[in-house]
Amino acid sequence: MYYYAIIALQGFCVYHCYTNRNNYYWIFAIIFLPVIGCILYLFTNVFQKRDIEKVQESLVTAINPSKKITDLEKKLKFSETFENRVALADAYLEEGLYPEAISHYESSLKDVFSKDFYVISKLLEAQYHNSNQEEVVVCAEKILDNPKFRKSKASFLYALTLEKMGKIQAAEEVLRTFDAPYSNFSERLELARFLQRQGKLEDAKELYKEMVSEFENMSKPNFRQNRHLIKIIREELQALQ
Repeated sequence: MYYYAIIALQGFCVYHCYTNRNNYYWIFAIIFLPVIGCILYLFTNVFQKRDIEKVQESLVTAINPSKKITDLEKKLKFSETFENRVALADAYLEEGLYPEAISHYESSLKDVFSKDFYVISKLLEAQYHNSNQEEVVVCAEKILDNPKFRKSKASFLYALTLEKMGKIQAAEEVLRTFDAPYSNFSERLELARFLQRQGKLEDAKELYKEMVSEFENMSKPNFRQNRHLIKIIREELQALQ
């Protein structure tokens, strides 16, 4: 298996070298130094510098998550732009530092950016995770009329907030907007659970069945992509039978 993998890699490198008219000495290196020659060729001629930098950045972030925030804080201190402040707020949100994220998102909503959809939607998300229900509603009301809001993550979190506030009908209306065939399985799963919480067991069962039926007609790549959700949905349907 290893042998065939090396042959395939050599074939790719030789083909890439020929079609891109790179120096032909690379072909000799690829053939006579299979592993080393291919690796050197890939990093020299195939991988872009920015791709390598992205991989390095991802590895550093995984090892030391706080470094990303530290770097962005320094960047904002050096240049207080809208983009830098939002990037820092996003990093805080990713790390679960919700009060910090909220502070920077709110500071970004000034002047020409006072109605920025992205920032308001992310602020709504941070407020939700910080259990600030009233503030979630305030954010939602600012972007309700924006076409991007209808099936956004912010809209979904707004619906869950409405349920927590006892506004059941309004919550269901928002959750229903996600009920479209062959899509939004996470949101539709939550809709089915919502229906169960409201005692609408038959409606919930019907929704589960619809999703299971869709899985049976789904392409293999999509099935693999949604495998975890498929397992959960089938188990929850079985529990309702």
